[in-house]
Amino acid sequence: MNGKSTTLSIAKRLKGKVAIITGGAGGFGEITAKLFVQHGAKVIIADVQDDKGVSLCNEIIATYKHGENDEEIISYVHCNISDETDMKNLVDLAISKHGKLDIMFNNAGIPGDINPTIVGASSDNFKKVFNINVYGGFLGAKHAARVMIPNKSGVILFTASVAALVAGESPHAYTMSKHAIIGLMKNLCVEMGQYGIRVNAISPCAVSTPLLSNALGMDKEGVDGLICESAVLKGVAPEALDVANAALFLASEEAKFVSGLNLVLDGGYSVTNPSFSMAVKKLFS
Repeated sequence: MNGKSTTLSIAKRLKGKVAIITGGAGGFGEITAKLFVQHGAKVIIADVQDDKGVSLCNEIIATYKHGENDEEIISYVHCNISDETDMKNLVDLAISKHGKLDIMFNNAGIPGDINPTIVGASSDNFKKVFNINVYGGFLGAKHAARVMIPNKSGVILFTASVAALVAGESPHAYTMSKHAIIGLMKNLCVEMGQYGIRVNAISPCAVSTPLLSNALGMDKEGVDGLICESAVLKGVAPEALDVANAALFLASEEAKFVSGLNLVLDGGYSVTNPSFSMAVKKLFS
């Protein structure tokens, strides 16, 4: 060392990329937006939580600088993802503002009513969950593909769920919607591959985001405790940053030959069914 201070800088894994993140004002989307900007991307947040979206943009502008105009780093758009006009306008905005769209992260989603039985489930709840989780993702992919195909490049990502892999622990509508997202991702992988466009999904287990905490009526500490108690992999709690890091990898050139993948972030939870061993322990306790 020569006595001079040394500043370590991270590699900009998304330098020059333009990304849209739906549901970007909170939860997984919020952390991913921060991480994408940190890695050099220009990000458009799409959400219906206007106050949170604007506040997040201001926070990111104050934290990360690219040596460019602040408005080029991050921007917020009010967008109902289940409205095709809104989604078309969102993608068109990315083109008019930045000249291209490299990454479409269809992240927005809702759990719907928690734990209704099939008999007690309402049609309105079912339609709302599918409109946002499935139709919204479909529209995002459709309009992203519209501008990515001529350029023969791009990345389309979806937030799915471990509910697409395990049964009996999530509401019916939510579980079905996440199965549908995986099906859409796989179909798009085949169609979009001929244009050099990669399509992947991320399936996290339960994470103590505000969305889950509100749904369970518990604070973050309580949700984390519940998750850790039920986890296969002990000693670490999943967090939103894990999802953001997965999205960063899949959006970057490090994953240039990865397509059609459902990247499961559950610490091995979906690998096993402990019901039998639990029953044995209960019998002999």
